[in-house]
Amino acid sequence: MTRSVELPLWLLVLILLFAAVTFASHFLFPSVRWFFRRRFERAVARLNKRLERPIEPFKLTRRYDMIQRLIYDPEVAREIARHAAAEGIPDNVAFEQARRYAREIVPAFSAFAYFGFAIRAARWLSNAIYRVRLGYQDQAALRQLDPNTTLIFVMNHRSNMDYVLVTYLAARRSALSYAVGEWARVWPLSRLIRAMGAYFIRRKSRNDLYRRVLAAYMRLATQGGAVQAMFPEGGLSLDGALAEPKLGLLKYIVEAGDPYGAEPQERDVVFVPVALNYDWVLEDSVLTSAARAGERRFKARIGVIMARILRQFWLWLTGRYHRFGYAAVNFGRPLSLRDFAAGHLKNSEVDPGHEAAGGSEQQTSVDLTADLASELLARIGAAVPVLPVPLAAWLLLRHGGMRIETLQHHMEALQKQMLPIVVHHHSASLRTSAEEARRILLMRGMVVEQDGLLVPVRAKQDLLHYYANSIAHLVPEGPLGLGVVGNAASASDLSASARS
Repeated sequence: MTRSVELPLWLLVLILLFAAVTFASHFLFPSVRWFFRRRFERAVARLNKRLERPIEPFKLTRRYDMIQRLIYDPEVAREIARHAAAEGIPDNVAFEQARRYAREIVPAFSAFAYFGFAIRAARWLSNAIYRVRLGYQDQAALRQLDPNTTLIFVMNHRSNMDYVLVTYLAARRSALSYAVGEWARVWPLSRLIRAMGAYFIRRKSRNDLYRRVLAAYMRLATQGGAVQAMFPEGGLSLDGALAEPKLGLLKYIVEAGDPYGAEPQERDVVFVPVALNYDWVLEDSVLTSAARAGERRFKARIGVIMARILRQFWLWLTGRYHRFGYAAVNFGRPLSLRDFAAGHLKNSEVDPGHEAAGGSEQQTSVDLTADLASELLARIGAAVPVLPVPLAAWLLLRHGGMRIETLQHHMEALQKQMLPIVVHHHSASLRTSAEEARRILLMRGMVVEQDGLLVPVRAKQDLLHYYANSIAHLVPEGPLGLGVVGNAASASDLSASARS
């Protein structure tokens, strides 16, 4: 026992290294993790005092634990068994597929990344690019919402800036959890997006096992009270108008809320419509090109994007930089899932005690989701902000070329007929809004000035329609027909001479 043993130096170093790692993993690391966990919990507690809706425990659950909850969920387990039998593969292989889907979906929320970095970056970027305006249709109703409800912000999708803008403007309410598509699954962007609480989805997946894992995550998030933000249209608008809703995620939320269940869920789900609009959508040319091509494969190259960023930076250095007009967000009237389902059940005259027969329960859920999506889009559309450029684009397409004074007169007359108001600086007049619209339209080449008239350019007509479509549903005179440049013959002649 006391004899000396000779060891090579490399083996001694290896033994000491293993001993150090064992000591650290069993004694040091748990203490360090406990120390930082306590500091993190105290920081979150201080942060929650400033938020209207505190960060829910669901969002703070460790990612590993959430993945385990998903793959051992009873419904996911049943789907794993069905998937294995249908594909003729071992259960453990199907189980690993489910684990891979869960790892792909589950975020890794970091309160520091969200409130320490993302909010500041979103605030700086939003105000550097736009004059940001915020409005409410029913602010009192938002303040009176039950703190125990699950809040879902549903938004129209105009630009990728939507994520940035709403994150910034909702910063005082809570941390939002977005569903993002495959475009964001690029390292290191994916790590940052996960840290901000976003979860990845495969929008076109038809795999039943994947859909079951996603549905389980949405159920846990909804029942756990996670504040979420979603785009019911499913993608960016290619023509500027509101698109038909996609029912996938909304259906999972409705099923999680279980409004027709025998026992009501502890939490109600409340949808808050959010309507966005811009004087200048950064991707407008890409989107209108995709609309002409009839496909959603955007071909914006990174070199083009960097060149535009460098150009704006040069304009800022030389003192010639102008922000891209206004960006506005309106919060519409909230909608309770429980109340809406009760009204839907009454109107459809369905007896909940006999829904299970003949698959009527599933059909009722589908009908409820479709009607809910239509109602939410209607509320979003009613809250869309009317901005100078969309309003000027609509008027120029409707009436043709006109002087700036005439444009101002038409904007004032049309504003009086519309429930929403033109969103502009509180100290500015409508004249200022007309001048701002003129500046942007000329800069973008959508109009030219001829003999004092602002004349639409036919080559940029799709862009004019793109902006006009965003408010066409609010105009009392109705939406524009495609291809209409103006009613007056003289306006058509001027437009023809302005072709590029």
